[in-house]
Amino acid sequence: MTQQQTATQIMGVLNVTPDSFSDGGHYSELDAALAQAENMLAAGAHWIDIGGESTRPGAAPVSAEQEKQRILPVLQAIRHAFPDAAVSVDTSKPLVMKAAITAGAKMINDVRALQMPGALEVVVDAPVQLCLMHMQGKPDTMQQSPCYDDVIREVHDFLINRIATCVRAGINHQRIIVDPGFGFGKTLSHNLQLMQNLSALKSLDCPILIGVSRKSMIGTVLDKPVEQRLYGGLALATLAVSQGAAIIRTHDVAATIDAVRMTEAVLNAE
Repeated sequence: MTQQQTATQIMGVLNVTPDSFSDGGHYSELDAALAQAENMLAAGAHWIDIGGESTRPGAAPVSAEQEKQRILPVLQAIRHAFPDAAVSVDTSKPLVMKAAITAGAKMINDVRALQMPGALEVVVDAPVQLCLMHMQGKPDTMQQSPCYDDVIREVHDFLINRIATCVRAGINHQRIIVDPGFGFGKTLSHNLQLMQNLSALKSLDCPILIGVSRKSMIGTVLDKPVEQRLYGGLALATLAVSQGAAIIRTHDVAATIDAVRMTEAVLNAE
């Protein structure tokens, strides 16, 4: 009998930015952001992931103060309206992490894997889960010329080193989630190889989070604009679950839940 696939968690994306690649500006107003969070929770999202700074290729950085001004009112409104909702905050800045944790965030989702000075110190004793993502370079330059000798090995080695650093700092291994960082300093070939070999990351003994929703790898393969990438994203979510992904981060919660639950039913068939 094959090993049972446990229920994959779905993380809904809530960008409160003017310039995110897919939905920039859609949820900048508090009422719109809260309504979208309600929609995603009603559809079955396990997590709402709030982002206040775009990390799309070429995106300009914003200050910690501006990021807090975008994130905190939305986080506080969600926590007030839906006290049981699990909210993640997508940030790399220690000051934003600290404020988000104080406001009730349950996960810090960091594309820089807690490498900014002071980040480890902020989260070491906080009651939050931590997602460590691989990125080659920085958002403003990462897609200019990504290069690897062996993308699978290098992503794996980076993540295992970051896990070890976190554990040495006093963070319990069970709090850590890993993300290979699709589209973050990677060509189409690198992204496809990562998806093909995703199960190699299971040796890290951490839940694997996958974020491929609406990304350019889908657009390149299918020649589709960002608003027409749902079906390609569902295919990738299905492939990720079949290789052991534990969390799927998506803009399209309801459709993704259907695809994931159907995949699990097949994987768990007697």
